[in-house]
Amino acid sequence: MANKINYQRELDYIIAEIQESGQTPTLLLHSCCAPCSSYVLEYLSQHFKITVFYYNPNIWPEEEYLKRVEEQERFIQMLGTKHPISFLDGTYETKRFYETTKGMEQEPEGGIRCFACYRLRLEESARIAKENGFDYFTTTLTISPLKNAEKLNELGNEIAEHAGLKFLPSDFKKKGGYLRSIELSRQYGLYRQNYCGCIFSRPKEEEDSL
Repeated sequence: MANKINYQRELDYIIAEIQESGQTPTLLLHSCCAPCSSYVLEYLSQHFKITVFYYNPNIWPEEEYLKRVEEQERFIQMLGTKHPISFLDGTYETKRFYETTKGMEQEPEGGIRCFACYRLRLEESARIAKENGFDYFTTTLTISPLKNAEKLNELGNEIAEHAGLKFLPSDFKKKGGYLRSIELSRQYGLYRQNYCGCIFSRPKEEEDSL
């Protein structure tokens, strides 16, 4: 059996190399929500010039999407960082999400439907990163204990290789990252949703009340 890759250690190596170089590379950071981005931005903004790319066509309903966008922008404005952080709102194209996950509606959370959603968001992030000449791209998704960091890194590297880009490896939940995100969410009074975002992940009792 192959040894499991320590993606946090890989990230540590890259950051060490960046520090030695004295350069500040650009990073397109796909974000799923303000709370998940909190620790990631606090951590990575010390070493990168970051543009937060908010591309989440999976989120339902639209009111929820708009609420999360607003919260993401609010947090960026409040957070004091070494290097400035920019924000880029992606297209809210729900049709693309439903087409991507067609036939997977009954799959359990954390399975192949989620993997297809990961790919959709990472591919769009890679497209934007390439069009705008970013040095790296990555996602905040690995901070969640409910997300498959190994699959996210596998997909990120595959997409990056195909696009001729650099994917920044991560497992942001490590080194107390997830706990720090909770602390920052409380500190900044961030809205923390109770479901991942798509209609399939919404709590059953809420669906029944609609």
